[in-house]
Amino acid sequence: MTLPRIRRMTPADVDPVAAAFIRENWGDRRLNLEFVTRHAETHPFVAEVDGGIVGTGVLSVNGSVGWIGTIWVEPAWRRRGVGMALTQATIETAESAGCRTLLLVATDVGRRLYEKIGFEVQTWYRMLEATGLGNEPVDPRIRQFEAADLPAMAELSAVATGEDRTHLLAAFASPETGLSLTRDDGTLGGFVVRAPWGGGSTIAPRLEDAEAILHARRVGRGAEHKVRAGLVAENEAGLERLLATGWTESWQAPRLVRGDPLRWQPEAIWGQFNHALG
Repeated sequence: MTLPRIRRMTPADVDPVAAAFIRENWGDRRLNLEFVTRHAETHPFVAEVDGGIVGTGVLSVNGSVGWIGTIWVEPAWRRRGVGMALTQATIETAESAGCRTLLLVATDVGRRLYEKIGFEVQTWYRMLEATGLGNEPVDPRIRQFEAADLPAMAELSAVATGEDRTHLLAAFASPETGLSLTRDDGTLGGFVVRAPWGGGSTIAPRLEDAEAILHARRVGRGAEHKVRAGLVAENEAGLERLLATGWTESWQAPRLVRGDPLRWQPEAIWGQFNHALG
């Protein structure tokens, strides 16, 4: 049996990988794949056999924290160690980049594999969704992103996540993709920055500020559209408030960690770019 060769994913691999993901009901991830193959802090891998791609994995380096995701293996190649080889490639790259903490979100099947190599369940993500609201008033403290917001956004993000996501915020934030909330004292109270594929990092230390940002996201969206939020289980007050105001839970998944513990504030996290970037 020919063993797969693990190598870096290139822009030329995007078409076949995107097609494979669609076949496996993973949705259209072309925009995400195009980004991770070109961005300096993301490190995508493929498993290749006889010129064909049979697996993928992605690492994002957020300072001293590495996010592992998009671990996929062609059905005919599962249970042959391909997923483990891809995971090991991301881990080795993360360690070489100076990452001291590794994070991932696991499926039921994947969780068993990750726990065998030292990952532990840290907490759970609770994903909620709500319908659009049409044209309703928005909290006057909310405005479009401005370039001068970036340093304060990066600082808020670092305190909330324990990671340096400046490179992602700089890559995605624009007046079209970002909203900022300015408190009465002029400081930044929270933000949302949307990625091209739809996910969005949403950070707000105060519950009332997070509610205002999430409400603003719903405004202008018709009832046929959904808005999603991703909270960590520690954010009990936020979960209770959203569930009481029309949000419903769509799914949940465990967040696993390996390495140094994080200094973070999970109650300030309300959304993610995706689970290969954080």
